[in-house]
Amino acid sequence: MEVRYSGHPEDVKRYTTEELRQEFLIQELFQVNVCKMVYSHVDRMITGGVIPVAPQKLEAGKGLGVDYFLERRELGVINIGGAGKVTVDGTEYALQFTDGLYVGMGAKDVVFTSDDAQNPAKFYFTSSPAHKTYPTVKIERKDIVPNHLGSLTNSNDRNIYKYIHPQGVQSCQLVMGMTALEPGSMWNSMPCHTHERRMEVYLYFKVPEDAVVFHFMGQPTETRHVVMHNEEAIISPSWSIHSGVATHNYTFIWAMAGENQTFDDMDGVAMQDIR
Repeated sequence: MEVRYSGHPEDVKRYTTEELRQEFLIQELFQVNVCKMVYSHVDRMITGGVIPVAPQKLEAGKGLGVDYFLERRELGVINIGGAGKVTVDGTEYALQFTDGLYVGMGAKDVVFTSDDAQNPAKFYFTSSPAHKTYPTVKIERKDIVPNHLGSLTNSNDRNIYKYIHPQGVQSCQLVMGMTALEPGSMWNSMPCHTHERRMEVYLYFKVPEDAVVFHFMGQPTETRHVVMHNEEAIISPSWSIHSGVATHNYTFIWAMAGENQTFDDMDGVAMQDIR
């Protein structure tokens, strides 16, 4: 498990392009038969991915100091590949493309498998600390009523799908969902905002090979950008904006953890104040 440490905003604004990428960008998340994980000291969020051509068990390793991964954590999973299954303590949950799963604290055995090795699943997952157990729940994308926002005029016509949130599948700290931009729309989270009480992680996917995403981060008056490609993730500290624009429409998964779970708890930034 790779470990990333917290950066002070006064330090980060002096980072070079490569230093920004090393600290915040997560690449090569989806590897065959490898559960790649990045542990961030920002709210102790773990971001991970796996392509399970053969069954892969989620292991705690030495870094967490526990006997099993979810001893003191909860887990959110979304499949962005072929059909697969997540088995939790012997119970199988079949996940099609963009289906999700919430797994509560205390589950001892979590195993990822693919239905077809020629078209394997790609399981993206995030995990935050927890102090209370909530039931494990499968989340089917087709059952989520999207929240439509934006417009083609502003290049941000999009649908927001909330997977794990207080008014739906409940959790202790983790909030997770997905935003899909319509053709012709490229902007997300603009006008931008911060939320000092929560960190966030974005995974960009459905980005064509010849397209790029310009992800904007940093304090509102000290913005920076990171160039990203398909199926790459980025860590957003609570003090940072987190918005992006791409050369093609795309979809991204967002996950948050921190002081509260209030989706609309944001500190908006006026367009004239961005620097």
